[in-house]
Amino acid sequence: MDDSRAFAPASIGTIGQPKTALDTPVLLVDLDVMEANTAKMAKTFRDRKVNWRPHTKGMKIPALAHRLIKAGAIGVTCAKLGEAEVMAAGGIGDILVANQIVGPVKIQRLVNLQRHSDVMVAVDNWDNIQEIDAAARAIGVRVRVLIEVNTGMNRAGTLPGQPAVDLAKKVAALKGVKLAGLMTWEAHTLRITDPAEKKTAIEGAIRTFLGTVKSCRDAGVEIGIVSCGGTGTYWITATQKGITEVQAGGGIFGDVLYRKSFGVDHPYAMTVLAQVTSRPDPARIICDAGKKTMTGDAAMPEPIGLPKITGMALSAEHTIVNLAEPSDTPRIGEKVEFVVGYTDTTLNLHDELVGIRKGKVEVVWAILGRGKLK
Repeated sequence: MDDSRAFAPASIGTIGQPKTALDTPVLLVDLDVMEANTAKMAKTFRDRKVNWRPHTKGMKIPALAHRLIKAGAIGVTCAKLGEAEVMAAGGIGDILVANQIVGPVKIQRLVNLQRHSDVMVAVDNWDNIQEIDAAARAIGVRVRVLIEVNTGMNRAGTLPGQPAVDLAKKVAALKGVKLAGLMTWEAHTLRITDPAEKKTAIEGAIRTFLGTVKSCRDAGVEIGIVSCGGTGTYWITATQKGITEVQAGGGIFGDVLYRKSFGVDHPYAMTVLAQVTSRPDPARIICDAGKKTMTGDAAMPEPIGLPKITGMALSAEHTIVNLAEPSDTPRIGEKVEFVVGYTDTTLNLHDELVGIRKGKVEVVWAILGRGKLK
């Protein structure tokens, strides 16, 4: 791996400092908690004999991907081709882009990337597949693809059953692409709060998916990879016989959304450290971290160590915290730490992720995949 840009030189001088000495706002990860979450996920997949291909859309740091591979992952999943390019440049050799790569510009980037890393893509459209096939043959490479099957999320994906079988037959005959398998994402089950109901819904989606896998195989189409799952479903999805790999990744951090809305039993590892900049009255705290620092779209961040609050609001540059009872603390200039509401939409706002162990800075990573939206 080329480590030349793995760390953030501008912040190297902070190594060894207590986190409370850091300038704010700053994105933090507790390394002990992250490593424990990683070990928990890796053990789940190892015990179930299911491969782990963690999603990096909420990480964007090749150094973290290497840590997960060291823990047992077989490769990574990316949301965008630009993220895959960053991971490939960082030495990751087995990558799935779990979305469709469409248009001549992106397809040319995809086929050229094959010379640097084995990058699979999700497909669901015959015209798009033919375009990838032609571009790959033109430069003498072959692109592995997974046919995406819609099992209820109703975003992308071909219909299960015969439509997927028909597409798989056509893909299997091509020379510039190789049908590596099928994938789905049972995301429509994420917000089901009753554990038994959620388990039933996940099992139903996976049963539909595996039925399509069987139909393809019965039709003589070789299906190797059977990929699905995410952090919000992984502990159930991994138990479904016939699944070969799961794409869960964000669980290494934990956040308010995963824990409180998706039922993910992981402690929080990612936080934002902010500073109190104003105390207009004893029941109101103003901090220097707003929507440009941490998002509240999927779930609001939660302050750590404050007295009971009655509400919180984010503006562009500020967080307003309303206390249930007046308090002289925290004072102006003191630090307040917030658990991240949703890591995927918070990490991409920052240039650096600061790794903390036992209250002190151990490592600072440059977020190399930030802004890679194409």
